[in-house]
Amino acid sequence: MQNQQILEFVLDKIDDLKARDIITIDVSKTSTITDFMVICSGNSKKHVQSIADHVALEAKAVDETPLGVEGKDEGEWVLVDMGPVVLHVMQEGTRDFYQLEKLWQPSNRSSSDE
Repeated sequence: MQNQQILEFVLDKIDDLKARDIITIDVSKTSTITDFMVICSGNSKKHVQSIADHVALEAKAVDETPLGVEGKDEGEWVLVDMGPVVLHVMQEGTRDFYQLEKLWQPSNRSSSDE
């Protein structure tokens, strides 16, 4: 899959499990690690874990195995590295504390209310 297709795939899969407050940030001009960051919230530890698991399992099913999954055991903040797309699934309190969206210039941001 191409980068945009992976982004659309990730957005579709997190929507399957009703992730909230979805933000897509294009970091292709400011990062050499990834092209897009997707940040979303889950309602609980189990919801955060389930969203991340769903993306990882569905990706494997279409031969797009994630490069890594971090934080799943804790369930506060789970990162799923899909290469050109890095997904951050966070509980609301953790997201408020770290405020990843504010680390990027407003000119690089675009919102998605999926």
